[in-house]
Amino acid sequence: MIELRHLKTLTALREHGSLVAAAGDLCLTPSALSHQLRELDQWFGVEVVNRRSRPVSFSNVGLRLLKLADDVLPQVQIAQSDITRIVHGQTGRIIFSSECHSCFDWLMPLLNQYRIQYPDVDLDFASGFEANPHELLQTGEFDLLITADPIALKGVEYFPVFEYESRLVLSNTHPLVRAQEITVQELAEETLVTYPVDKHRLDIMSRLFIPANILPKQIRTTDLTQMLIQLVASGRGIAALPDWVVNEYEQKGWVTSRRLDCVAPEGLRRTLYAGYRTEEKQKDYFEGFLKQLDRFSKKRAQYYT
Repeated sequence: MIELRHLKTLTALREHGSLVAAAGDLCLTPSALSHQLRELDQWFGVEVVNRRSRPVSFSNVGLRLLKLADDVLPQVQIAQSDITRIVHGQTGRIIFSSECHSCFDWLMPLLNQYRIQYPDVDLDFASGFEANPHELLQTGEFDLLITADPIALKGVEYFPVFEYESRLVLSNTHPLVRAQEITVQELAEETLVTYPVDKHRLDIMSRLFIPANILPKQIRTTDLTQMLIQLVASGRGIAALPDWVVNEYEQKGWVTSRRLDCVAPEGLRRTLYAGYRTEEKQKDYFEGFLKQLDRFSKKRAQYYT
């Protein structure tokens, strides 16, 4: 029967041209290598390698076996490498979900960096925004959840990524831009432009309007951040967005932002968390992502300090 050791022996003979050199490369004695060749000769009933020529030459059967070796051995090596990565947790899949529409602005560059270190890990996103994402995380529907509202669940941990400020976004000509103070009653007279999610998951609703038992005059929704900014810039409503989103468009001169100090003197501040199942940390590739997230968190903290 042909074995991998036979194929390796033949390729070593082709490379080195002699039994002694090939045996040394394979960490075998010349007699052990000769024994393998005799096995092949007996199996096929013909001489596979002419050991008397210098360098050794191959019969037609030997050449066919070399072609087989060229086809099989690279695939075996690839498979062994893949298995090693699987065993050591370097390959797998991470499915992400987010309660934050605008989180992709900072998350996507982070994932691109991660792919360089773990090219064999498949990164995917859960479709849509779920009504009960924490429970779905717990049951394994996805593996990592970006959220500002951690919920204590068995087997689930939350890593604080960074603190952010949710800022009021206005058109540059809006009267509230020049107001000394902005009250919740004044904001309630406006159309609130926001993402199409449950109102309890919106910072300005859960931390300002709902506690005051007041609702905006009208709520208008859009999936796209740029469309939201365009609506606000054209005076068709106000919005509340994380500082990392507002900064980009404010620097371009498209909109003006104000601190929501009617919530607290320091504004409407939240912490963004990454939730995951505790058991996932045992996987090398998942722990690698958490470490990269930690480095990102510390770097961002230094930048905004």
